[in-house]
Amino acid sequence: MAEAGRQYKAGEQRALLIATCLGSIIGPLLSTMMNLALVHIGAEFSVGSRSLALINTVFFLASVVFIVPMARYASIKGMKRIFTAGTALICVGALFAAFSPTFLFLLLMRFVLGVGSAAVVVTSVTMVAEVYPLERRGWAIGFNTMFAYLGLALGPVIGGTIADLAGWRVLFAVAAPFAVAALVLLVRFPGEVMPAAGEPMDWRGSALWGLAILFTMLGVIEITQSYGPLMLVVGLVLLSVVVLVLSRTPAPVLDVRLFRRTVFRRSCGATFMNYSATYAVSFFMALYLESIGGLSASAAGFLMLIQPGVQVLLTSRFGALFDRIADKRLLPTLGMALMCVGLAGFEFLGTDFQLWQVVTIMLILGLATAMFAAPNTTTILSSVPPHFRGEAAGSLAVVRQAGIMTSMGLAMACIAVIMGSADNLSPATYGAFADVIHLAFAICLGMCAVGTVLSWARGNILPQC
Repeated sequence: MAEAGRQYKAGEQRALLIATCLGSIIGPLLSTMMNLALVHIGAEFSVGSRSLALINTVFFLASVVFIVPMARYASIKGMKRIFTAGTALICVGALFAAFSPTFLFLLLMRFVLGVGSAAVVVTSVTMVAEVYPLERRGWAIGFNTMFAYLGLALGPVIGGTIADLAGWRVLFAVAAPFAVAALVLLVRFPGEVMPAAGEPMDWRGSALWGLAILFTMLGVIEITQSYGPLMLVVGLVLLSVVVLVLSRTPAPVLDVRLFRRTVFRRSCGATFMNYSATYAVSFFMALYLESIGGLSASAAGFLMLIQPGVQVLLTSRFGALFDRIADKRLLPTLGMALMCVGLAGFEFLGTDFQLWQVVTIMLILGLATAMFAAPNTTTILSSVPPHFRGEAAGSLAVVRQAGIMTSMGLAMACIAVIMGSADNLSPATYGAFADVIHLAFAICLGMCAVGTVLSWARGNILPQC
């Protein structure tokens, strides 16, 4: 573990925090930059909106498959080591993605980038939680989360501008400076963070987990195809088997006993509902602004800066506020309730583009997400003993990525149900695309309402470790 009882110096804490922040910005950048390049990619490879959704879907599919084994392996072998390997893998994947000869090859490189991102995501927040004491943990996690939102904020602007001026392939070069800076700073952090040092790696559980998640998520993505429901059923059956196997394994890849803790379980449930309800916002908004809104990629990118910009400004503040307030349910639950209001705004979007509607929705969602994210993450990581923080971070990342996958699967299913094979965006299909948005976000609103209930029902048990 992070050398038991050691008090880290302020400079060491700061070096680690900034390194993990720079690493955390890469995944969101590579995700949201692509949203503003989708129209360009679709034109070059002659693919429609449903196929374009796969660009982000395969990225997160790789993350959710590898994130649990990665969390366990990092806990045993060292968080710092796996963070470094993941950052290097992102650099390699981005380089090859920039020279993609076909759409299929681009999807393969996005999968590789998802694996690297899984390594960075699952180690970043765990190292921060290990090194910072409880009284400053909310602020530190909030600061780390703020940088992820900074990636979300910069992504549309950078993506739209570069896609218009230099082409979508150049976007992959943006990750390199952040990766190099993160690795340089990490050198200044001494030692390793190994919460489960010396324990065995559960390779059998890892393989079963990967298969179960792969079938389940592919079933969600292909739910409108004849084989989709069957894949989903197989995946859910495999997940049940995985839970049974892991509960009987002495040192499992994921300790499912963590979910017996009410605060942990319901906080993770709120996270899943949050991401299921909101991740597709950037996908739909990018397509909406560039098609029905008639904006260029760069103009749409600057407009989409509003939501993550609010998150960047306020996330660390709400993280610090969470450290001081007594009722730990208040901020995350209020954030989820406010999200419901923002998501309801999508029901009023139509083919008659109104700028004020878009701005209002993004302002509300930005404030809501800032209010929810850091307090909920801090609650999850502080609700388990330090020995299990790596697995807790892995579980958090899994439910978050599973939520993202569900959100993108829902987006693809709604497109398939309403637009069918005519999924290329043109004036003739704008009305149908608006109907897709209405259906998708009506479902998202329901999921967000469930998340609000879960957030309040977690109880007000104060973190003790």
